[in-house]
Amino acid sequence: MAQLWPLLFREGMEIAFAHRPFVWPGRAAVHCVIVGLASQASAPRERRLFSYADAKGAPVETRHGALTAYLFDASAADRQLVVREEGRPINGARRIISGSQPIDGGHLIFNADERDAFLSRDPAAHLFLRPFMGAEEYLNGGQRWILALHDVGPAQLKQMPHVRDRLRLVREFRQQSRRASTIAIAETPSKFNVTVVPDAPFLAIPEVSSERRDYIPIGWLEPPVIPSNKLRLLPDATLWDFALLTSRMHMAWSIQVGGRLKSDYQYSIGLNYNCFPWPDATPIQRTHVEAFAQAILDARTLPKNAGSTLADLYDPDTMPIELRRAHRDLDQAVDRLYRRASFPSDRARVEHLFTLYQQLASQ
Repeated sequence: MAQLWPLLFREGMEIAFAHRPFVWPGRAAVHCVIVGLASQASAPRERRLFSYADAKGAPVETRHGALTAYLFDASAADRQLVVREEGRPINGARRIISGSQPIDGGHLIFNADERDAFLSRDPAAHLFLRPFMGAEEYLNGGQRWILALHDVGPAQLKQMPHVRDRLRLVREFRQQSRRASTIAIAETPSKFNVTVVPDAPFLAIPEVSSERRDYIPIGWLEPPVIPSNKLRLLPDATLWDFALLTSRMHMAWSIQVGGRLKSDYQYSIGLNYNCFPWPDATPIQRTHVEAFAQAILDARTLPKNAGSTLADLYDPDTMPIELRRAHRDLDQAVDRLYRRASFPSDRARVEHLFTLYQQLASQ
């Protein structure tokens, strides 16, 4: 976005018509966006926009005086505005990071049956097998474990022959890579390529989440869990952080500026988080909002929800009414931090956020 659209706008191009994401008919299930461009001199007075409530269904056409690069009406926003990915937060928030990336060829990772079989041959390894969680396990349940050997000394490794066999396989896998950076770490097979091992509870955000959900499921995990690089994590997060990131305001922003995998939401640290305009709030306002955030967590843990995964809780067809009500209460409270008047739609939220983003970016 940030590379293409500013160039097109500088060349005097305008969006004449566009189709929002839809599934191309056929077996491939390819997700498409169609954008028609015209010069400023030849652009039509009314710009046609085709939106799909159902990505496989028929579109609804609307007409606009101008369209932004994010394919919504530009009447209340700069149509040439493009959010640029940032390496650090520009909003005063603390940094968010991705989890561990082992690059091990799967040789350090075990499902439940593999773990039991491995420990029957090398019982001492139980000290170093840690729960390993990516977006799949976080959302849908299931368990994996990973050998976390970054602090294990040679003497201990010598006592675990099957662990050493795994390390040999990791070394061989890395040596066969075409990437120089992966070959370089073949000499240290007991180390992950990226090591993130939290020693305190942390807030987790899945990298990819279904487009069907009204909210990206966000919540806390804690040691001994090791998050994979398919999770984003905020160490030492507070209820205030959770409230803002799980709000409709942040969801509307993420839908517009974040990436997509097929049509699912893909959470980018540089776009979704680092560029999101956080509101100003007094201590009393923060306490008020945090109470609604706690209500969401409480609704998830009601007895009737025992055994439900986050995917179950946030499926729009099965989302418990108490949880939906708690989210709506939080949404209203967060909206009021940005302005007194209510927001009639996500588009209105994003238009307001874009105005705030322009101020942040200019600073």
